[in-house]
Amino acid sequence: MRAVQRAEIVDYVTYNEQRAQLREAALAAKRLRRVVVADCLTFLFENHETIRYQIQEMMRVEQIVRERDILHEIATYNELLGHGGDLGVTVLIGFDDPQERDLKLSRWQALPQHLYLVGEDGRRIRATWDPRQVSERRLSSVQYLKFAVQGAAPVACGVDFAGELVGETALTADQREALRADLAERD
Repeated sequence: MRAVQRAEIVDYVTYNEQRAQLREAALAAKRLRRVVVADCLTFLFENHETIRYQIQEMMRVEQIVRERDILHEIATYNELLGHGGDLGVTVLIGFDDPQERDLKLSRWQALPQHLYLVGEDGRRIRATWDPRQVSERRLSSVQYLKFAVQGAAPVACGVDFAGELVGETALTADQREALRADLAERD
C-alpha cells in the first residue's frame, strides 16, 4: 500500500482552510473500510487516504510545526498501513458504559489472538500485533493489527473468543472492491 509522503502533508493552518473538503473525502474512504463485528468491535481497514487524514488531524490538534515532529507523525502512522500484500486494520473496542468497558478490557487481554479475517477460500487469517498494546492489567481499547491476506481482499471479519465474544460480519461487495484497490496500490 502506498505510504504517505511528506510532500502530501500541508501545515495545519492550510489544512484548516481545506479541512471540510479533505475531511469529507477521508470519511467517505473510512465508511467503505469500516466493519462492525459483534456490536462492540469496529474494524477499520487503513489505506493511504485514512492515514493521511489521521496525520493531518494530529498536526491540527497538536499544532505540530517542527519538521522532525511532522516526519515522526508520518512515519508513525505509515506503520499502520499494510505492506507486501498485508492489510493494516485499526480495531476499536467500544462500550458506552465506562465500568463495562474497564471490566471487558481487563478480561480481554487475549482478544487480539481471537480476531480474524476470512479469505475467499474460507480460511481464517489471524492477526499479528504489537504486544505493547496489551499490559499486564488490561488491553488497549484501540488495537493496531496486520493481517497477511497475501494481496487478496477478505470476505468477512470475525472474533472467536469463546465464552466472551463471538461474531462474524461479511464484507459488502463495495468494501471488498475498495480493499482490492488498496491492495493493488503500490509505492
